[in-house]
Amino acid sequence: MMHLITGGSGSGKSAYAESQVLAAGPGRRIYIATMIPYGEEGRQRVERHRALRREKQFETVECYTGLAELSLKDKITQTTAEGAAFSSSSKDTMVLLECMSNLVANEVFEPDGAQERTVEAVCEGIRRLRRQTRHLFIVTNEIFSDGITYDPETMRYLSYLGAVNQRLAGMADAVTEVVYGIPVRLK
Repeated sequence: MMHLITGGSGSGKSAYAESQVLAAGPGRRIYIATMIPYGEEGRQRVERHRALRREKQFETVECYTGLAELSLKDKITQTTAEGAAFSSSSKDTMVLLECMSNLVANEVFEPDGAQERTVEAVCEGIRRLRRQTRHLFIVTNEIFSDGITYDPETMRYLSYLGAVNQRLAGMADAVTEVVYGIPVRLK
């Protein structure tokens, strides 16, 4: 099952996504973090969020670019070597990817990113990730309602994010927009 969750900044989409993972039942919970932690403030924010997720029994896997290359089985082996034991079965694995907006930005702007192949690279990564999990929850941002015209490079990023969001909505079993903390089921 794949569930795409969208909403504006501060809408409550992240809390809703986490609640959906927890409601999906027992199993291995993996949080794929896509935000590159720039500077000390960014690193502190990441550690604070990791601690909050740890209480909910999430493992954190960082993936800034190249989602199609991510193998959760490899991550199991790596984690097990550090002392934790997890099942390698995809039947009991739930993944929360947060957030698509960061992943697309990384693919567009980072030197090792997919650049003009961003849409295809991200969608292939989602298809591969979906095959490795029982439930896949993806958080993305609704950033297209402000009516502002940006510089060409930002508009390129926005067009890629829009294309990715549309394709993911088509692939998803469920699509929810969170508005002021209220989930509105779209699909």
